[in-house]
Amino acid sequence: MTPTSPETPTSAETPTSPASTTRTRSTRRLTTAQALVAFLARQYTERDGRRHRLISATWGIFGHGNVGGIGQALVEAGNGHGNGDANAYGNTNAHSDGNAHSHSDWNANGNSDGNRNGTGGRTAPRMPYLQGRNEQAMVHAAVGYARQSGRLSAHAVTTSIGPGATNLVTGAALATINHLPVLLLPGDTFATRPADPVLQQLEVPYAGDVSVNDCLRPVSRYFDRVTRPEALIPAALQAMRVLADPAETGAVTLALPQDVQAEAYDWPEEFFAERVWPVRRPAPDATELEAAVRAVRSARRPLIVAGGGVRHSGAEETLAAFTAATRIPVASTQAGKGSLRHDHPADVGGIGHTGTATAGELARTADLVIGVGTRYTDFTTASGTLFENPAVRFLNLNITGFDAHKLAALPLVADARTGLEALTSALAGRGYRVDPAYETEYTGAKEAWEERVEASFATPDPTARPTQTQVLGLLDTLVTEEDILINAAGSLPGDLHKLWRARSRDQYHVEYGYSCMGYEIPAAIGVLLATEARARPRPVWALVGDGTYLMNPTEIVTAVQENLPLKLVILQNHGYASIGGLSEAVGGERFGTAYRHRAPDGGFTGPPLPVDLAANAASLGLHVLRATTVDDLRKALAEARDAEGPTCVYVETETPDTVSGPPPAQAWWDVPVAETASRPAAVKAREEYDRQVAARRRHL
Repeated sequence: MTPTSPETPTSAETPTSPASTTRTRSTRRLTTAQALVAFLARQYTERDGRRHRLISATWGIFGHGNVGGIGQALVEAGNGHGNGDANAYGNTNAHSDGNAHSHSDWNANGNSDGNRNGTGGRTAPRMPYLQGRNEQAMVHAAVGYARQSGRLSAHAVTTSIGPGATNLVTGAALATINHLPVLLLPGDTFATRPADPVLQQLEVPYAGDVSVNDCLRPVSRYFDRVTRPEALIPAALQAMRVLADPAETGAVTLALPQDVQAEAYDWPEEFFAERVWPVRRPAPDATELEAAVRAVRSARRPLIVAGGGVRHSGAEETLAAFTAATRIPVASTQAGKGSLRHDHPADVGGIGHTGTATAGELARTADLVIGVGTRYTDFTTASGTLFENPAVRFLNLNITGFDAHKLAALPLVADARTGLEALTSALAGRGYRVDPAYETEYTGAKEAWEERVEASFATPDPTARPTQTQVLGLLDTLVTEEDILINAAGSLPGDLHKLWRARSRDQYHVEYGYSCMGYEIPAAIGVLLATEARARPRPVWALVGDGTYLMNPTEIVTAVQENLPLKLVILQNHGYASIGGLSEAVGGERFGTAYRHRAPDGGFTGPPLPVDLAANAASLGLHVLRATTVDDLRKALAEARDAEGPTCVYVETETPDTVSGPPPAQAWWDVPVAETASRPAAVKAREEYDRQVAARRRHL
């Protein structure tokens, strides 16, 4: 993808480059780090006629590998004690005789504040700085921001060399798997090698050009090591291309040797001109579209599987229009939940292992599965056992050919919104609509499932300790379409996918591509940063269990520092409840999944550990509300929702082994069981495993 050239703006509002008004060749003397920050501050995306700042802020933790480079450059970019020097981006060595190029000043949300300067001076766009406490968490925050921003705006993350850089790997993998843009700027060891090894350097005897940053290669959509200042120019342009490409986006890494960061160079002025990177909406191929139309018209029991691509494309209204015309039911993956409101007649809820009985039965009998923006993970397909109809075929609308061809499908390679519009239009004149009996069948099944949701949410005893599903039920009575719920791991994603009533396109924010424990709190901060321009910030809830909380609570301090109205709900069940249940199902007997003292036999079956997570959260600066009963919890959640500062609700929950839990899984998930074992639990589990795996099929 080629950005809009400064010399050929897309609209009258696109400023002209200095190069377009004069033949004079200008340069600016800056360090590599200063040049990179100046460049990033002038990059924009544009989709549907709206522009967004591509890199709207930079997260950073500083060490010797970036403090004198990127750190100093961020000070130059207006993050010092004042508002920054008007000449912060360096001295112009040659001056044009034409009109000066004007710049916008942008806030952290990527919205213009309207301040522009004429020929009297050049005020550079600022690069806001955000202080993190853990490198992995900074990436999670950036990912939360990018998802809430529709992938049209992103954050950069800078770290030192060594452990600071390797801490990025988990976050990078999460970003890339979920197709969400984040720019990683890890420091790297000296390019000039004045001394080997330097502090925190990995020595590799067989390769002198390897550093720990190479760990980021397989989890990055683009990787480059900038070993010379002038090499930054092509590397930075390639980085922006990938970040703005809806088919390729993910984590992008520019490894920056610490000496090169601080090295000065005479940069061509054109490098700092505003660039607009169009976010494409590719239309489907005419031949593929005609094949798709034939497939839909011949289907008697079609089912749409809505994935994250619907949200990324902003195709929710288009999907609703398509279902209104055809009456085809819509099931959703974790990433796609919310594509239709929960009360839309065609919405049949989550699909797959964590889905609803309604969606599961429709999937088993479907003769055409229309995947829209989905990757078909094993949770969606029930590890290849869900789509049982021998005649089932697949039609996949996806912006990437890689995903469009999965399950031997008819591919429709296009943007989700553009593709749905084309499919709706092509079907309009041909009179297609599902049989009314099929529509009656799935709407009736939807109503029956809703009764199970009500039963799971019911709280008949206000003095009882709440279950996890009752916690969700109490939230359900409180939230509006303004609220956003964030979760990623444990047993909550399953309960949410089955039971939660999504009221808006972005309310349901469950990261289940990488299902990363520790994502929730920093991601909530990123979401809050993406919505803070509103007069009243949207209520953003981070839902975590005790296992997730202990993994990564550090960014609570960031929420306190920024006074962001984070609403953290900690559900204490004294262990890894989700894996405990899975362990029992596969013959592992819940081994190693409880947070308890050792018993005399050496196992972790003694009393619960005397850990007070509420006190810990309070020590980090949160206002904490403790709830012990259903009634306490109802009041605490309401108080937290109205709070203007960061607040925590802490509750100990009853577990499914002591009370009735949520509806069981409606489809299988393949977790291998020991083929031979002496313990009866494993032997029995293997018998069930063999029965389930026999139903697997490859769709060809």
